[in-house]
Amino acid sequence: MAKKARKQQLGGTPATVALTTAGTAFTVHAYDHDPSAPSYGEEAAEALGVAADRVFKTLVAEVDGELVVAVVPVAGSLDLKALASAVGGKRAAMADPAAAERTTGYVRGGISPLGQRRRLRTVLDASAGSHATICVSAGRRGLEVELSPADLATLTGASLAPIGRA
Repeated sequence: MAKKARKQQLGGTPATVALTTAGTAFTVHAYDHDPSAPSYGEEAAEALGVAADRVFKTLVAEVDGELVVAVVPVAGSLDLKALASAVGGKRAAMADPAAAERTTGYVRGGISPLGQRRRLRTVLDASAGSHATICVSAGRRGLEVELSPADLATLTGASLAPIGRA
C-alpha cells in the first residue's frame, strides 16, 4: 500500500514516476490524441512540433524467445536483424501486442521504455546520440516525455546500436 500511495503522491504515469524518483531532468509534453491517427509517433511529432527524428517509438520484439524493447525514431522503422544482432540473438520478430501490453503494463501506442511492469532488455537506436534531447512515450497516448538520450539509456539499462532503418 505504501508503494501505491507513493506513486499517487508523485502523480503521473509509471514512466514519469520513475523519472521523478530517479531525480532525472525531463519535460512532459501533452497533446490531444486522435484515435484515428495512423501512426502514434508521427502524430506526436506533428502535434508537438518536434522533428520526427527526435521522437522515438517504443517497440517490443521477441528475439530468440525473449521479449526485448527497441527504441527507434518514428521517422523510420525497426531493423529486426540488427536488433537480433545487437542482443546476440539470431531471429527477431515483433512481439504479440497482447504480450507486449501485459509485460510492460502499457497499452499499444502508449508503451514507454520507462517504468515498465517488468524491466526488459532495451536497445536504443544509435541515432539518439546525435540529439541533446529526445521524446519518448510517457506511458499513455497523447503524452510524451523529453529527456537526454544518456539519461534514457541509464534508466533503462539500454545499449546503443544502429537498429533503425530510415
